[in-house]
Amino acid sequence: MKLTHCLIALLVASYVSSPSAQERKSMDLGAFSVSLAVKDIKASLAFYEKLGFKPVGGKLEQNWIVLQNGSTKIGLFQGMFPKNLLTFNPGWSQDRVPLEHFQDVRELQRALKARGLTMTVEADESTRGPAHFVVTDPDGNELLIDQHVPMPSR
Repeated sequence: MKLTHCLIALLVASYVSSPSAQERKSMDLGAFSVSLAVKDIKASLAFYEKLGFKPVGGKLEQNWIVLQNGSTKIGLFQGMFPKNLLTFNPGWSQDRVPLEHFQDVRELQRALKARGLTMTVEADESTRGPAHFVVTDPDGNELLIDQHVPMPSR
């Protein structure tokens, strides 16, 4: 009988101290890249090409370009952002291929709000298309969660 009571006490204790279902749910923020706020996009492009990065997206004439070296991606943005960003793209693979199943940006925003985070910029929850939000870490680093594809069908 004592063993049964111990097992029940352990189960209750682990349930009470365990995170809620919302907190336990894993998050898939999507493809990752670093978005750099650059002063001279042509000089920055030349520098990163010397490091082995190759253009894979963007429009240099619009002052933005995405570069890749292996699985590492960086975006160069002149005059678009005030500072560097960590960028996540829900709905895209690391190779910018749209995914059929993924966590929508609005779902991610709701989950982060439930975990007590405050958005610097919020996604419009009434939309179904591309959207983004920004959250800032304790050190002032901004994370851009930027979904370029429509909400997945469920």
